[in-house]
Amino acid sequence: MRLLCLAIVTLARLAVATPSSAHPQPHHRAVSNQTAPACRAVPRAKGWPSADLWAALNKTVDGRLLQPAPPGAVCHPSQPTYSSAACTAVQANWTDEFFHSGSPVSVEWNNWTNDTCLPDPALACSGEGYPVYVVNATTPQHVQAAVNFARAHNVRLIVKNSGHDYVGRSSAPYALSIWVHYMKNATLHPTSFSPARCTNVTIAGASLTAGAGMQMLEAYALAHTINHTVIGGNGRTVALGGFITGAGHSILAPQYGLATDSVLQMEIVSPGGEILTLNECQNTDLFWAMRGGGGSTFGVLTSVTMQLIPSPQVMGMTFWIGTGADNTQAFDMLAWVVSQFPDLADDGISGYPIVFNTVKNFIDGSHTMIKGIIGKLIVPGTNNASLLVDRMQGIFDHVNATWTAMYGHYDTTYYPDFQAWYAENYDPSPTGHENLMSSRLLDRPALTSDLGALKLALAKFSAAGQATVYIVSGPAVHKAQPRGGSNSVLPVWRRTYVHATASVGYEVTGNATIQAAMNHNAKELTGFFSAAMRDLAPGTGAYMNEASKYETDWQTTFWGDNYARLLAIKRKVDPTDVFWCTPCVGSERWAQDDDGSLCRV
Repeated sequence: MRLLCLAIVTLARLAVATPSSAHPQPHHRAVSNQTAPACRAVPRAKGWPSADLWAALNKTVDGRLLQPAPPGAVCHPSQPTYSSAACTAVQANWTDEFFHSGSPVSVEWNNWTNDTCLPDPALACSGEGYPVYVVNATTPQHVQAAVNFARAHNVRLIVKNSGHDYVGRSSAPYALSIWVHYMKNATLHPTSFSPARCTNVTIAGASLTAGAGMQMLEAYALAHTINHTVIGGNGRTVALGGFITGAGHSILAPQYGLATDSVLQMEIVSPGGEILTLNECQNTDLFWAMRGGGGSTFGVLTSVTMQLIPSPQVMGMTFWIGTGADNTQAFDMLAWVVSQFPDLADDGISGYPIVFNTVKNFIDGSHTMIKGIIGKLIVPGTNNASLLVDRMQGIFDHVNATWTAMYGHYDTTYYPDFQAWYAENYDPSPTGHENLMSSRLLDRPALTSDLGALKLALAKFSAAGQATVYIVSGPAVHKAQPRGGSNSVLPVWRRTYVHATASVGYEVTGNATIQAAMNHNAKELTGFFSAAMRDLAPGTGAYMNEASKYETDWQTTFWGDNYARLLAIKRKVDPTDVFWCTPCVGSERWAQDDDGSLCRV
């Protein structure tokens, strides 16, 4: 059974063509202040590096400096790369996640490039949302050269990996981008690993050293060659760099810990341009910060060594419980079912449930509307279906005995290893649209202490059509013992059971006034979602990799009590903010103006 597709809230759509150049000169504040150290340099203004300097950088990085046009520019006759045939191909692939991850500048959700050049000739096209130059880095030395150049010439610096980024850190105007997608070198350590400069430290068990650009499907496939697996995400294009630095939730996490908890060693390029090895014996503050403190902040991750686990056999289940959309008991039922999730996790069950709120009925061919829950569950390490069936049958029995007009189904499938489960159940990751997300981590009290409050929160949180209530934390996350004693993930993870998300999709209009209203409405709706879950669980927080970019009190929401230490490390290793993104540790000193320029506040 396939899960429901991502719900998209259509706010409006109008299309007006307004031709524009690929990289227009910024205006207002940027033009008047571009020579001052208060702002990063901008093109065609005093302080921007000369063509000779860019040519020298290109030589230093072995000819890997790119100046790519936006991929959608091929659909716009006003643009130099216009091609009718190429446009047809780009349009056909715009919703393909691999198309975006394979582009040096494109990202998976259009709004993070400010919708500035979509493959629609009826809309305007410019390069305002894209970096000006890209270093296609394949070695740490390439990364080092880019960092040194940006620092020396006051150029805004960003990092793009696969572009699978829900908070928009992978693209920015007037920037030099370090594209680490092709940093895919990998080494398997089948029996043990010894961290560099750690005297008499040998970590038993298999591990993988992989370049930051290695994506989930590649990491899973490589580890599978020795009958192991990484603790990884479900999306195929998710790359290790951003995933690891943000914490990395997984359907395997309740049984094996967060992905970041499995990290044994990292290699980074620091803001000062040093190539550093981080582990429990050297550069320990950065080792702590880079495991949960977020990407594009403390340096560029170039490789990571992760402990592997023997690939477990998997008993899987798909299930759904539904009722008519007009059933006033629907959210009473849903709140009770979701309240069972902490006990399921404690019993070794994890999974990806989704609450749906007034959607087309997938049972009767969309003739009616329904509310309910659908999902995939697993128990790793067993071929015993009763471990799932007994628990879910008890839930179904309670639902049928307590509420009227409920119906549902479940079935189980055995998989000989995790790779077999993943091949059938990966996340297809819909892309190529405008998407804003809100999320919250939910602990046992939030899920069980007040079912009335949970009912109200779930109803609000799923108002766009659906919301995830993923069981991706549990005993192993709570009891994790990362190398070095701890890492910087939000401490709330150590008592979380559910990672809940809600997304808002919207379309693009060629009318600036209408578009501004649509953008505002989308932000307001994600704010409504955030507030609903914050009211339910005020003392928790959110997973920074899948959250609202516009979260209030983001320092506490994403890092909690760890923020003060993270900020101190950031100020020490990057006093001039060579790396800046938002919402990221230490970003408070800068802001991006409406015209795209980055200036101090």
